[in-house]
Amino acid sequence: MDFRELERDNMGRCRLNSPVPAVCRKEPCVLGVDEAGRGPVLGPMVYAICYCPLSRLADLEALKVADSKTLSESERDRLFAKMEEDGDFVGWALDVLSPNLISTSMLGRVKYNLNSLSHDTAVGLVQHALDQGVKVVQVFVDTVGLPETYQERLQQRFPSIEVTVKAKADALYPVVSAASICAKVARDQAVKNWQFVEKLQDLDTNYGSGYPNDPKTKVWLRKHVEPVFGFPQFVRFSWRTAQSILEKEAESILWEDLPTGDQEGLGRITSYFNESPRNCPHLPHRYFQERGLESATTL
Repeated sequence: MDFRELERDNMGRCRLNSPVPAVCRKEPCVLGVDEAGRGPVLGPMVYAICYCPLSRLADLEALKVADSKTLSESERDRLFAKMEEDGDFVGWALDVLSPNLISTSMLGRVKYNLNSLSHDTAVGLVQHALDQGVKVVQVFVDTVGLPETYQERLQQRFPSIEVTVKAKADALYPVVSAASICAKVARDQAVKNWQFVEKLQDLDTNYGSGYPNDPKTKVWLRKHVEPVFGFPQFVRFSWRTAQSILEKEAESILWEDLPTGDQEGLGRITSYFNESPRNCPHLPHRYFQERGLESATTL
C-alpha cells in the first residue's frame, strides 16, 4: 500500500485502491465491506471493500481469510500479500479517515456522528467500485448500528444490488473477512508510519493499543497534551478520554463576551504565558518557536 499521500497530508481522508481485475468488469461480483479502528482514541479509522467474481469466490475462501481480529499481525500481512498476488481476480479499495476529520465532524456546528460518517464512507466505497466498472451484484456489510436500518438505507441507495447487513459479518462471509484484513493492515501501517507535524518533546510511540481504557494510551495522552493547543493531530480529541485529560491538564479559556456568571472557576489563557520556565512541563508549542515568541513576565 502506498501511503505517500497520507504522509503528505494526514488532516483529511485518503483513498487507496488496487487495480481492478479485468474479470471483475466482465463477470458478476460479490463485494464485502468492513472497517478497522472505530473505537481507538488514537489514529485513523479505515474502511475497506474487497470484491471478486462470484465464480471465483471459492478461490477466495481457499485463502482461508478470517475475521482480522482473530489473526496475528503476521497472518494478516501474509493474507493481504496473498490477495495482492491474486490480483487477477481479487480487488480492494479503502478510505483512511484521519483523527482530525473524525473529531471535527463529530464536534461541528452541524453534528455528524460516527455512525453517519461510517455509513457514508461505506456507500462511497461501493459507489467507487461501481464507478471503476466492477459488476457488483451482491454486497455484504458488517453492521454499524441497527442492521435492519443500515441494510434498508444501502438497499435504497443501490436498488439493483442484493445487500446483506449483519453483525459479525466479518466472521460469516469470506469477502467481508477479506475486507477486514485490508482495513486492519492499512490501519496498522498508517499508525506505524504516522507523520507527526508537531515537534513533540521526547516523542514516545509506545502508546499501547490506542483504545481509551488502555493505561499506556492514557499515559501517552497525558504526556503529549499541550497546555494551549491541546493534542497532536494523531489524537481524536472528540473522544471523552481525550476531553477529560484536556479539562485537567490544559489551560482554561475565558471568553470575554460570556456573562459574568459563566466565568467563575475558569482561568485565563494568559496564565499560561506567566508560568515560570521551571513550572512549565513542556517546551513552547511550535507556533511560538517558529515565530520567535517568548513568554512574557507581564502583560
